[in-house]
Amino acid sequence: MLKPDSIYKDYNAYLRFERGLSDHSVEAYEQDLDKLRQYCDTYHLDIVRLTLSDLEQFVYQTFNEQSNARSQARILSGIRSFYRFLLYKNFIEQDPSELLAQPRKEQHLPAVLTLEEIDSMIAQIDLSSNEGHRNRAIIEMLYGSGLRVSELTELKLSNIYLEEEYMLILGKGSKQRYVPISPEAKKWFIYWLEERSHWPIDSKATDYAFLNRRGRPLTRAMVFTIIKRLTEAAGIHKVVSPHTLRHSFATHLLQNGADLRVIQQLLGHEDLATTEIYTHVDVQDLRKAILTYHPANH
Repeated sequence: MLKPDSIYKDYNAYLRFERGLSDHSVEAYEQDLDKLRQYCDTYHLDIVRLTLSDLEQFVYQTFNEQSNARSQARILSGIRSFYRFLLYKNFIEQDPSELLAQPRKEQHLPAVLTLEEIDSMIAQIDLSSNEGHRNRAIIEMLYGSGLRVSELTELKLSNIYLEEEYMLILGKGSKQRYVPISPEAKKWFIYWLEERSHWPIDSKATDYAFLNRRGRPLTRAMVFTIIKRLTEAAGIHKVVSPHTLRHSFATHLLQNGADLRVIQQLLGHEDLATTEIYTHVDVQDLRKAILTYHPANH
């Protein structure tokens, strides 16, 4: 008989080493699986022998408590991942989750900053402070290259090729991609490197591109804080995060004629459908132009 603890341990290893997921992603998958485990414990069910009917009952009960469609979709994704693993390892002969219905996701258009708003944020950076050039380089990297915040904090000096003007980025699922460095980002990063050379640097952080005051790798939380402070100082009344700069990077490229597949490659999206959300942002701009300039609307 299969021991659940052994299966869960194998599943953890599968997510980490065979699928190459980050600690954060593995934790999210296991949290979703925990909901199903608790359901099985409550009703004395064997998680390996669940039927489609069992899973539908779990979904009905769980989704009555969790009404957000995005959260529902994530839970379903976690369940499907677990049963695909069981099938892959020959623990089961048929995947009971294959026909589970997928809830319709709510479509939220991402917040986008105008070029003027980004310039206004940049103008709030005090270049005379110890972190001034670092913070300017961070903004230029996020907006100029469309990096995720985790990609920025994990960026290594050994993967930055300033003369050739590109970076090797380690994205989601440990997938690598090459991303150009804009001339402006290159300029400010060089200024930051000069400033960085005078900082105390922890022996384990020598290859990290961005550091905190103690010479350790900059955290995601600190990048969020930097962006929040600049946004507030600039008087921008939008919910702005590091990801907003990534959204703005993609939207501005699209608005200026860049091919969607090129944007997909720059962002490191596996599926073009993920990138297509930026076309919705562009349609909103077209609608705004009609409402503003068409005489029938005046």
